[in-house]
Amino acid sequence: MCYYVYVKLSKKKNIRFLIVAVAFLSFFVFLMKMSDNSTFADDGEKGDVNTYQEVTEKHVTFYDDGEKLTVKTDALTVEEALRRAGIVINTGDIVEPELKSEINMDNFFINIHRARPVVIKDGIVEKYIMTASYDYKMIAKEAGITIYDGDEVVMVRNTNFLENGVANIYEVTRNGGRTLTVEEEIPFTEVTEKDVSLPVGTSEVRQLGEVGTKRVYYNVLYVAGVEVSREKTSEEVIREPVARVVAVGARQSVRPEAETCAGWLREAGVSEADIEYAVQLIYRESGCRVDARNASSGAYGIPQALPGHKMAAAGADWETNPITQIRWMMGYVSRWGGWAGALQQQMTHGWY
Repeated sequence: MCYYVYVKLSKKKNIRFLIVAVAFLSFFVFLMKMSDNSTFADDGEKGDVNTYQEVTEKHVTFYDDGEKLTVKTDALTVEEALRRAGIVINTGDIVEPELKSEINMDNFFINIHRARPVVIKDGIVEKYIMTASYDYKMIAKEAGITIYDGDEVVMVRNTNFLENGVANIYEVTRNGGRTLTVEEEIPFTEVTEKDVSLPVGTSEVRQLGEVGTKRVYYNVLYVAGVEVSREKTSEEVIREPVARVVAVGARQSVRPEAETCAGWLREAGVSEADIEYAVQLIYRESGCRVDARNASSGAYGIPQALPGHKMAAAGADWETNPITQIRWMMGYVSRWGGWAGALQQQMTHGWY
C-alpha cells in the first residue's frame, strides 16, 4: 500500500514542517501494517499466523534408594515421567504411586523401592528371590513359603558371600503352629447406573473399583509334619472394597430436528425408553407445534387435544407451554397402555 503527500512550501516556510509531516506519515504507515497482521489464530483459517497453546508443566521429585531427583515435566502419568527421566524400573521394584497413576498436581512425589536379593531358609529348603519388601511375611509369601502362627522369621548374618552373594538371609524357625492367619483380598463389585446424559451405546467409568482386605484364620491339619488341609475358623474385614461404578448411556437418539421436542419430553418426565415412540406419535399428530390447530375439528396443541381446554387439568398455561401439554398427553396415552400402544393405534387407525 502506498501513500502520497504533496506539500507546497514557500521559501518563507520552515523546513521543520516537512520533517514533522514525514514523521507523521511514517507512523501512520506503521499502524496500518500492524492492523493488517494477525497476532492470534483466526479460527484456524490462516496457516501463517502464530498460535499459542498452554502447556502445563509440573515439578516431579523421584526418591530412588536414597537418591533424589526433581524435574519439571508435562508427563501425564508416573510411567511416562519415569521414562522421560531415564529411570529404569526392574522386575521386583515397587513404585509408589503405581505406574498408571495420573500426575495431577504440582510438587508430585514418586518413591522407588528397589528389589534386592533375599535368601529365605526353611529347614533344608532355601529360596532365592528378588524383592523390594521388608515384611518377612510378604517375603515368605513371594518365596512360596507358608508362615504359621507361632513360627519365627529372623534375618541372620550372611556368613557365606561366595554362596549367597550380597543377599539378606532370613531363617524360619518352626514352632509347631497349628493355626494360620493370612490376609486375603476381597474383590470389588461393579455397579451399573443408567445415565440419560450419555447416548445409548456409550459408557463412562464414574468410580474406580478398589479391592478390600480381610484377615482369615485357619486351623491346620498336619500328617507326618506336612500340612494336608486347613479349615477356616473366622475372618474379619480390614478394609471394605470399593465398588466400580459404570454409567451406561440411556439417552435415546432422535433425528436432529426433533431434539427440541425430545428435550421437552424429558423435562415433562417421559422415560428414555418411551422417547422414540413419543416423538413419532407427536410428529404424526402436530409436528410438535405448541399452537398447532386442526382447521376442521379444532383439536389443539402438541397432543391435538379436543377440545384444547381439557389440557387445563395439567396447568393454566396449557395454551403456550409445551411441557404442560405433554404432561397432559402422558395421562391420555395411558388408555392405550402407554406411548408405544398409542403410536400403534395412531398408525393403524389414523387417530388415538
